[in-house]
Amino acid sequence: MKSMTWSLLASLLMLGVGAGCQRSARQAEGAPLTIGVAFETLQTEFWVASIEAFRAEAKARGITLLEAIADGDANRQLEQIKNFISRRVDGIIAVPKDAQTIIPMIRAAHQAQIPMVLYNRPPDPSDAPSITVVADNYSLTKATVSYMAEQALQTGELHPAMILIGDLGDINAIGRRDGFEDAIRPHTNLIQVVSRIPTEWNLEKAQAGVVNALQAHPGIRFIFTSSDFLLPAIVSALKSTGRYHKIGQPGHIILGGFDGDATAYRMLEEGYLDATGVQDVQFEVVSSIQAILDSRAGKPVAAVIKDPGFVIHQGNLKEMASRMWGAGIARQRRP
Repeated sequence: MKSMTWSLLASLLMLGVGAGCQRSARQAEGAPLTIGVAFETLQTEFWVASIEAFRAEAKARGITLLEAIADGDANRQLEQIKNFISRRVDGIIAVPKDAQTIIPMIRAAHQAQIPMVLYNRPPDPSDAPSITVVADNYSLTKATVSYMAEQALQTGELHPAMILIGDLGDINAIGRRDGFEDAIRPHTNLIQVVSRIPTEWNLEKAQAGVVNALQAHPGIRFIFTSSDFLLPAIVSALKSTGRYHKIGQPGHIILGGFDGDATAYRMLEEGYLDATGVQDVQFEVVSSIQAILDSRAGKPVAAVIKDPGFVIHQGNLKEMASRMWGAGIARQRRP
């Protein structure tokens, strides 16, 4: 009985070694790596631009990309991650639905010894080891709003202000809110926040909130949105009250945002938007794939890789537009 047990164990070990050798041999022969990319949604331009950038970067590196979209369903995303694991992908890049539901997926990938990178959304703290590539939401927002504040301070006049706050279940929204508040704090003598609008990243809710705020505080002269995705709601509300004016024109409201989408680029070009904080999609995509490769090679990788992004405004628009992901989209749409 003992000899049969040892014989069986030896056979299993040989099978495991053989499978590992076959995998190593395939890699040594230059077979392409396979990375699974699991997005929570493709409902905004940022996510579409991101997945297209992943496709381009993977192609340039000779990497096979498997794609899955969860359509906002955390259970579906879990099944998609499990499918990647069962297919023995060489790495997983995920855009989580939220900071909690992603944790079991991180654990599953870790148990399978498959490196996993979270793209643009960090998880809640846990014992599950992870790598996150994310915009420096706080610092980039603070820099953007500080630029806007400089424009307001140059007038020496009071600027009642409004902020559109994202879904605070998203840690990115918290960073952007806090960056706004800390940028404004030194200037409360001239910039006074009179309206904080919860939007939950919803256009209809944002527009209703802006309309109500403009009615309650008709003197508002300073508006920041935590996502450029919500700019159409602001524009619609301003137009309906006759308050949508270009920079330099009487009645112009200082406008700023965060993301760098096509709407923001068009508004910068047309002279309505003062500034926006741009997430550097190329930096984040390249960093995500490189983190997978470095992890597989046993190299140290930081738990959080921050994209510093950049502030784009009227003064540097020509210089920085080529790096703004939304500029490319806007130009493609032109006839």
